[in-house]
Amino acid sequence: MHQKDETDQGGCADDGIVDGAERLVLEAFLPYRLVRASELVSRRFAEAYRAAHGITRQEWRCFAILGEAGQTTATEIARRSTMHKTKVSRAVAALQARGWLSRRADEADRRIEHLELTASGEAVYRELAGLARSYQKSLCRELGPEALRALEAGLSAVEARLLDEAGVTDLRRIAPGERADDLD
Repeated sequence: MHQKDETDQGGCADDGIVDGAERLVLEAFLPYRLVRASELVSRRFAEAYRAAHGITRQEWRCFAILGEAGQTTATEIARRSTMHKTKVSRAVAALQARGWLSRRADEADRRIEHLELTASGEAVYRELAGLARSYQKSLCRELGPEALRALEAGLSAVEARLLDEAGVTDLRRIAPGERADDLD
């Protein structure tokens, strides 16, 4: 078992991360744990939207951003979702093929397409948003109020520190070079 010495680096103990042979112990490495927790939470939610509409994680992310924004571009979806532009492009094409999304070329710059949900896409989005709210409530109940407060405080601290370091002032505006493709 790994002992934690909270005197190092503001409470992060090196001996909880590295064993005697100087090997990284992933289960004690905070970035690994954050990704793993995110993946577990995302997979469980994916079961719900996949069962309801047969959509992928990338399609869900596009739906969520389009539903919130009303109208946006693929570039903005990539920025906000941290997906690579090719994954966004495939997801947009799939949503359009199902009649849930429409594209309109920008009048000033034909390279830019404005995306928005169609009426049927809006109906699906409302259902997906309901699934998301229900899933979040369920997850919050499972965690309980104390663990939820601690998790929210910890995530807020990580986001605030790293976004500030990156010069990002709006959580919705992740720098284009910041991608999490390994999660997709």
